[in-house]
Amino acid sequence: MPKTVEELKKFWHVEILGDRSKFSWIKLYRRVSRSNSSNCLFWLRLSQYLYGKSNRTLKSYGKRINKSLTRKFGVEIMPGAEIGIGLSLGHPTAIVVSRAARIGKNCSIRQCTTIGLSHETDAPFIHIGDNVSIGAHTCIMGTHLTIGDNVTIGAASFVNKDIPSDMTYITRKESTLRPKN
Repeated sequence: MPKTVEELKKFWHVEILGDRSKFSWIKLYRRVSRSNSSNCLFWLRLSQYLYGKSNRTLKSYGKRINKSLTRKFGVEIMPGAEIGIGLSLGHPTAIVVSRAARIGKNCSIRQCTTIGLSHETDAPFIHIGDNVSIGAHTCIMGTHLTIGDNVTIGAASFVNKDIPSDMTYITRKESTLRPKN
């Protein structure tokens, strides 16, 4: 979560413009105005920056921006969620991330993904490491759940247990065809 204006600019540089190019406000404006994913990331990071301020007015603006993200994109990333630099939202639609999530650098979250708690506790957290790719229609639910670094979670997976680093996780589902009587 960006704490200073320089950090916020760095997040936008990496996540929207790409780290290889030089930062430019004009390039940022063009990218944000042309791409839903970039637009969503721009406003998400701005809302996180404002929410992290101690000033009540700025915090309130951060909450308002976050609510508008939910209305416009269907992306409900709670203001308290900590997400490292390099976040990628392939299709910013129907993504829900709990305030208890602690997500590392270079995480890719695809559409229709939920990262949340199975129930409220005093000190809950879901820790997701660096370089994690989360497939579409994935549900990550639990308390005190840890997903290691360099993990790939397949599409339509249900995760309710820890995943060690350097693993690929898929949920096997068997389809059964039965003739109608």
